Amino acid sequence: MNTALSLDQRVARDAQVARYAPLVQRVAQRIIARLPANIELSDLLQAGMMGLMDALNAQPEGEGADFAAYAGARIRGAILDELRAQDWLPRRARAKEQSIAKAIARLEQKKTRSPSDEEIARELGWSLSAYHAAVASGGNQLLYLEDLAEGHDAFAGRYLRDEQASAEAILSSAEFARDLEAGITQLPEKEQLALALYYQEDLTLKEVGEVLDISESRVSQLLRQATLRLRSMLLDWSDAS
Repeated sequence: MNTALSLDQRVARDAQVARYAPLVQRVAQRIIARLPANIELSDLLQAGMMGLMDALNAQPEGEGADFAAYAGARIRGAILDELRAQDWLPRRARAKEQSIAKAIARLEQKKTRSPSDEEIARELGWSLSAYHAAVASGGNQLLYLEDLAEGHDAFAGRYLRDEQASAEAILSSAEFARDLEAGITQLPEKEQLALALYYQEDLTLKEVGEVLDISESRVSQLLRQATLRLRSMLLDWSDAS
């Protein structure tokens, strides 16, 4: 069957691509704000455009808010697929991230509160600047795919009660949501506020910085520190807890 587009169809498709290109830009910029500095926006935009084309191929007559929501999901999925394929967080950065999460967990057990930056750096045997650099080089990933593998005793023991449960089912479960919410309430106040403004109020890094009277880089650091604290809480559980 001939699937080539006619001239009129190509013109219409080009118009649709132009109309929804800003959506690709918004989704890509939203995602890259949570990633290390070595990730190129152009790579995300290219993957996002592929997601947009997939959406347009699936719904050629797509228009309006419903299609925009559908296209946004396809664009985001294409970008995340590309990030997973490229293993965007280097092994060394991920190892440092794991070390930080473990240090935070140890300090929380000792002090029964969220430790300060200085305390975390001291626990790791790093300078404060080295700690901040490690946080900046990491991502904003709450959980990695390997965290959901059955070989991960702590996390799997708590959430993989059903051997057939998917990652999506686990992460959308009421139990996970309850434990995540409980973890957020234990974060330092400024980190809680940064999370709420960025994820709930949908402000940009710049706008969050204006509200908190801090720089964009400091907002990014707060978000990543909050993520690392939550990782330490989520991964430090067992069935008994």
